[in-house]
Amino acid sequence: MNSRMENKSYVVQMNGNGVHGKSAVNGKSLNGSGVNGKAVHGNGIHHVGVNGSLYPAKAKSRRQRWEVKPSEMANKTLNPIRAIVDGMKLTPNPEKPMIALSIGDPTVFGNLPTDNEVLQAMKDAIDSQKYNGYAPSVGYLKSRQAVANFYSCPEAPVEAEDVILTSGCSQAIDLAISVLCNPGDNILVPCPGFSLYKTLAVSMGIEVKLYNLLPEKSWEVDLQHMESLIDERTSCLIVTNPSNPCGSVFSKEHLQKILKVASRHCVPILADEIYSDMVFPGCSCPSMASLSSDVPILSCGGLAKRWLVPGWRLGWILIHDRNNIFGSKIREGLVKLTQRILGACSIVQGALESILNNTPQSFYNNTIGFLKTNSEICFNELCTVPGLNPVMPSGAMYLMVGIEMAHFPDFKDDVEFTERLVTEQSVFCLPATAFEYPNFFRIVVTVPEEMMVEACGRIREFCQRHYRPRSSDSNDLDQ
Repeated sequence: MNSRMENKSYVVQMNGNGVHGKSAVNGKSLNGSGVNGKAVHGNGIHHVGVNGSLYPAKAKSRRQRWEVKPSEMANKTLNPIRAIVDGMKLTPNPEKPMIALSIGDPTVFGNLPTDNEVLQAMKDAIDSQKYNGYAPSVGYLKSRQAVANFYSCPEAPVEAEDVILTSGCSQAIDLAISVLCNPGDNILVPCPGFSLYKTLAVSMGIEVKLYNLLPEKSWEVDLQHMESLIDERTSCLIVTNPSNPCGSVFSKEHLQKILKVASRHCVPILADEIYSDMVFPGCSCPSMASLSSDVPILSCGGLAKRWLVPGWRLGWILIHDRNNIFGSKIREGLVKLTQRILGACSIVQGALESILNNTPQSFYNNTIGFLKTNSEICFNELCTVPGLNPVMPSGAMYLMVGIEMAHFPDFKDDVEFTERLVTEQSVFCLPATAFEYPNFFRIVVTVPEEMMVEACGRIREFCQRHYRPRSSDSNDLDQ
C-alpha cells in the first residue's frame, strides 16, 4: 500500500459479526470481516484506519453555544435540613452568647473527646506505614474480620464475608438503598426520621413513603400505618433504632412486631443502627438481625457516634441473609457499588481492630452516663414549661420537644418559633419540620452540662414571654 493511503480511512458498519463497509480509498470497495484479520464486535458506525486503528466517527456538532446543565440526579438531590435552615433568619441576640443545640456532632464543644486508646490505634496505624495505599474496595479482610468478631452473636453470626466497610454510615445507607431499589420503587421511612434517607432516595428516582412514629408511645412505630403503605413496588423498609431525631429505643417485643410486618409482605429491612449500644442504663437494644428468623437485613453502622469520631468516615454494612434470600446477587451488587469510590479510609481501617478490641468499657459508660444526665436535665426543665411537651429519650443524643402552637399565636409554625428563639435568646434548636414532623423541635444533648442548664433557662424565658392561654382555658379557670 502506498504512502498516500496510510492516513486514509473507510467507514464500516459494526453489526456484531465483523466489520463490513465500503472503502473511501479511490472509490474502490473494500469488503471484509475484520481489520487485520481480527473481528470487531459492537454496534454503531466507526472510522477504521487502513493501518487497523479504530476510533469513533466524528459527529457533526449540533450545539451553537455553550449550555452545560446539572444532571437530573443533581437537581433532585435536596437535604431537607439545609433547605429549612438556609431559609431561616438566624440573627442571634448580641447580648447573649450563642448556644447551638442543633448539630448532631458530639465533637463540637470539645467536652466529649474520644478515648486515648482510639487515638493511639490511629497513631500506630500511621506509624506503621502499612496503610498509605489503596485498600480493597470492600475493606481490608483483617478489618472486616474485626467488625465481624465484634458484632457476631449466636442469634446473628457474622463472618468477614458478611462485612463491607464504607466511607461512614451515610455511604453504607447509600449502598444499601442503591443495591435494593430501582427507580420507580418505593421505600418506607420513619417519620420523624433522618433526612438523608429521602435525600438519597429521591435523587435516585425512588419514592419515599413516610410511616408515623407515635410520640405518646415513646416514638414507637404506628404498625398499622406502616403496613398500609406497603405495595408491590416496596423494596425496602428502613428502621432506625436508636432513633435520630427522637432518641427512642425500641423494645425487643416492638422490633419483633416490625419484623412480622416485613415477613408478611416479604420486604427486606435496612436497619440503621449507627447508635447501636448508645442506650441508657436499664434499656436494652438488641439488633434487628438477632431477632429475625426469615427477614433478610442490611445493618448499617460505624465509628461516628459510639466512638465520637464522625470525621474519620468509617462505617460498615453487615449482611444478614436469612434463608439465603439475598443470595450471591445482592452481595455481588454491593461489591460492584463499593468500586465507585474505592472504599473507606485505609488508615482508619488499619486502626479498626485495635479500636474495637482495646476501647475500655469505661469510655462507653462515661459517654452514656453523660448523655443520660443531660437528657434528664433537659427533660425535667422543659416538662414544667407551659406549652412544651418534651419526650424523654432512652438513648442516642437527641430529645424531641412538642410545641402547643395554639398557645403561641405569635408564631405560625415550629420554624418561626425556633427562628425567634435564636433572635431573642441565642439558642438554636432544629425545627422538626426538617424531619417532616411539624410543631416539634429537636435538641442535641451533647453540649456541656452548664450550657444545657443555661439553654433550658432561656427556652423557659422565651416561652413565658410568648405563651398565651386559649379562651377555653380561661373559661375553665373562671368556673
